[in-house]
Amino acid sequence: MIPGLCRDCCGVAGEASTCPACGSRCIVRHPQLFELAIAHIDCDAFYASVEKRDRPELASRPVIVGGGHRGVVTAACYVARIYGVRSAMPMFKALAACPDAVVIRPDFAKYSAASHHIRALMAGLSPLVQPLSIDEAVVDMSGTEAMHGAPPAAVLARFALTVEREVGVTVSIGLATNRLMSKIAAGRDKPRGFSVVGSEAAAMLAPQPIRLLPGVGPVQEKKLAARGLTRLGQLQALSETEARRLLGADGPALCARARGEDRRPVDPSRETKSVSAETTFDHDLSTLAELEVPLWRLCEKLARRLREAELSAGGVVLKLKTANFANRTRNHRLASPTCLPDRLFAAGRLMLAREADGTPFRLIGVGANPLAALADADQPDLADPDTGRAVATQQAIDALRAKFGATSIVRGRGFNNPASKA
Repeated sequence: MIPGLCRDCCGVAGEASTCPACGSRCIVRHPQLFELAIAHIDCDAFYASVEKRDRPELASRPVIVGGGHRGVVTAACYVARIYGVRSAMPMFKALAACPDAVVIRPDFAKYSAASHHIRALMAGLSPLVQPLSIDEAVVDMSGTEAMHGAPPAAVLARFALTVEREVGVTVSIGLATNRLMSKIAAGRDKPRGFSVVGSEAAAMLAPQPIRLLPGVGPVQEKKLAARGLTRLGQLQALSETEARRLLGADGPALCARARGEDRRPVDPSRETKSVSAETTFDHDLSTLAELEVPLWRLCEKLARRLREAELSAGGVVLKLKTANFANRTRNHRLASPTCLPDRLFAAGRLMLAREADGTPFRLIGVGANPLAALADADQPDLADPDTGRAVATQQAIDALRAKFGATSIVRGRGFNNPASKA
């Protein structure tokens, strides 16, 4: 008998198509169900789900989280996705596809609070939890059966129900032999899915299009198609020599992934690669004076996010998007790490001044890369005696904002510009 597990009550199911304990038809079955231990946990339409949780009257409505008419879609619920709405789609296209959608401005503080709650619940699953983003993580539950008194599959099903009960959102789970296959599995049965892939991984992947592999984008897909390679099975059939000859040095690794192979461990110590903030304007901005105001606001936001993550910026990245959607990215390495908005702004403005040549821009963003530890930021320097005062001033501002609200103190550079909403 193929092992089965009820997704709704976590009971072990027999051969029947419904759970003998609760009558649910959400039964997960797989020959290796109670043997596998690598899980990918992905929240379902996370931002939109949090908004629907807080506004139950929107449960059956199409919901889009994002900016105004000029912005982009940050997230879309599954109802909106039926109409073709997708993340990163320009808002005007999303509303053309789904004119009845309810559009909600993102509330990242609320999403972060929900994410922290879910992370706290994940910590009880295993010591090997690697967050991948605000709404997904990979977990290695090898050797945890004695701790939980149940196999990983059962513990994960209980975890999913706990998230629904305590956080008010649903998650989809992929259980497999490695990280790659667990991620692919997690996306197979959304929302509220629980998909399992075991030793049949290569056979399952063979007929699938190459773009199914995480990390294979449109450009690489097009290059592979030009060589007649459109299905993962075609990559599986290549020898290592053929893969290197046809696809270059990375060819063998790509073919290994096409077979479902992945040796990456789950690493809880994996560092965040970057921290950033961006905004889309209601109207195109083109002059340095216009662009400085949203840049300053973003630098304040970036500095706050860095401090919250106990990180600092070793360099500053400026991102601009022109009116015709062309991207410009510029980088500036700092002499020493910082988390002061003034210093982030100085580096960002230096790059911005070179780009503000009359070109109309619809978006601006600023990021920190590379990252450094917060303890390394803004160290006293005899060559720069103002550092101590700058740090003390920022700490005083942070304390007042924490007590009286974020708008209790507004620096001169941050006064409202009607042309933008940073």
